[in-house]
Amino acid sequence: MMRQKLYLECTAGISGDMMVGALLDLGADEKKLRRTLESLNLDGYSVEVKRVKKSGLDVCDFAVNLDAAHENHDHDMGYLHLHQHMPDGDADKQEHTHIHTHEHRGLPEIIDMIQSSGMSDRARMIACRIFDILAQAEAKAHGVPPEQVHFHEVGAVDSIVDISAVAICLDDLGMEDVIVPVLYEGCGTIRCQHGVLPIPVPATLNIVTDHHLKLHRMDVEGEFVTPTGAAIAAAIRTEDRLPECFRVERVGMGAGKRNYERPGILRALLIVPEDMKTNEEYGNLDAEDVKTDEKSGNTDAEDEIVKLECNMDDCSGEAVGYAMERLFAAGARDVHYTPVFMKKNRPAYMLTVLCTPDQREIMEEILFTETTTIGIRRQRMKRSVLKREICKANTSLGEAMFKKVEYHGVIRYVPEYESAAALARESGISFLQVYRRLERELNESTEALSSDASAAGM
Repeated sequence: MMRQKLYLECTAGISGDMMVGALLDLGADEKKLRRTLESLNLDGYSVEVKRVKKSGLDVCDFAVNLDAAHENHDHDMGYLHLHQHMPDGDADKQEHTHIHTHEHRGLPEIIDMIQSSGMSDRARMIACRIFDILAQAEAKAHGVPPEQVHFHEVGAVDSIVDISAVAICLDDLGMEDVIVPVLYEGCGTIRCQHGVLPIPVPATLNIVTDHHLKLHRMDVEGEFVTPTGAAIAAAIRTEDRLPECFRVERVGMGAGKRNYERPGILRALLIVPEDMKTNEEYGNLDAEDVKTDEKSGNTDAEDEIVKLECNMDDCSGEAVGYAMERLFAAGARDVHYTPVFMKKNRPAYMLTVLCTPDQREIMEEILFTETTTIGIRRQRMKRSVLKREICKANTSLGEAMFKKVEYHGVIRYVPEYESAAALARESGISFLQVYRRLERELNESTEALSSDASAAGM
């Protein structure tokens, strides 16, 4: 079974609230989202989820409603674009009614807030990654170190909620492979804390440049790609091309709040790549790449994987650990590092990354950015892949996710780590006990097993 992928169609831009709306529309658990957001211990807002009409389409709208002390006018067209979208004279009135003192937050404070929340480890990692990209972009724009950046728009309450919500929903859906081919952006100017700036604003442009995102300029006035939206795309993208052939399993659409000539709708598609087959099954695959067991009916296919390696004798353990987090967040199939001794008997690490061929450039970018390496070895190799699928089952500890793996008719069930860890936290039983119980129950009885088409693919 092919691994599910999330495809973001950003033909009307991307922002934090649009992304959350699209993920909720795809099936992310709204109750879980609200419960987890409450653990941020963040005041000054409320969350509203509703259905709205955009160009006659039924779209999910995720709104962060701020109180007067935290309002940043992100959706106030008169404030953002002055006379461009207002009757004459009204913009001058807005100059005096939209001046508020906002709470500024630095990156360390925001990261601490996320780390101390009730978010899962993977959701925390995604959220921190997005904020780190924003901090790097703002730091570059203002010429200061990232840790000295004090956010205004980025540090506002709604941005913290939007980014955390994106991470929570992505984790809930189990999405690891994300395709973002291109971001569509408008033209003109927009007003922010630093004055009236050209579109794309510097932070967005820095993100697009540093993370090699493709940008398409539309002849439409307005900011369609916000810095938060660009950072989300950069943080979660693992691929920039759609497969030649795929099956669409679900569609989610998130609504934007700004009223531009082109309505803001972000469409997220849950897809499954499919082989281009002729009438003869597997007819387009090389004969040596497909081995069929006539007795069991199994097909054990080979695919290609890329192995990246680099040696580092001047990189701290903390930096290597952080690089590993980023590599996994970007979709690496596996990452590990091995203690080695280099020339002059220097202790060092050999960092190894396994990824798909289309992920190689992203992985190399992370290695060059987050470690001290100045060279990366790469090797393409074939691997044998067993038939597998993600399923769920009702167990004595609660619902659990697991892998169903098949080889020549022999089936075994392997508990998913995140699912086992969640049950261990809820039950107070040790992880090893939970894992062994799940493994025993799943392999002893198959009556409760049901394939879950909406679960995250491998």
